[in-house]
Amino acid sequence: MPRAKQRTPELRDHVLRVAVAMLASDGVAGFTTRKVAEGAATSPPAVYELFGDKAGLVREMFFEGFRMLRRRFDRLDESDDPRADLVRVVTTLRQFVRDNPVLAELMFSRPFADFDPGPSGLDAGSAVRLFVVGRVQRCIDARLLAGDATDIAHVVVSLTQGLAATEMAGWLGTSRASVARRWDIAIRAVLTGLSPMRP
Repeated sequence: MPRAKQRTPELRDHVLRVAVAMLASDGVAGFTTRKVAEGAATSPPAVYELFGDKAGLVREMFFEGFRMLRRRFDRLDESDDPRADLVRVVTTLRQFVRDNPVLAELMFSRPFADFDPGPSGLDAGSAVRLFVVGRVQRCIDARLLAGDATDIAHVVVSLTQGLAATEMAGWLGTSRASVARRWDIAIRAVLTGLSPMRP
């Protein structure tokens, strides 16, 4: 009699949640499919049935990271101050990286040597990208920024990722005040530098 299929949406979601939590607790070096299966109270064959292989599981965590980030962005209301709204995007991304450092590394740095997201994986961040580009475009429409919205969005996200990584490594300052001051300097410098030229 053939083995009952274990590929259920509930199990898949459960394994994915366990995998994300295990990546956060054990890091890249300690992450194995067998450990994920044990943590999810299932078997390695069930995980392989759901995700194909370890790379397939990593790929789904990559997608899930961007879904998690987009959910945070979706909680940000629009105000009548586009610049302040864009700064809130930066603050939200900074907090996401602080809360999920290893997952953020997977999303933005690809630490797994055997993982290549491919074209579909590169599209995983499209909802996040469109959100950030939209907030930048509002600043451009309000004549607070000048340039291409996509270019500026890339700069803003890259700045945030870099500063967040530096902060997490302890190189941005030794006190909350110094860290906050340097974040403020960087954000103001970029947004002022990208503002329309004044006569």
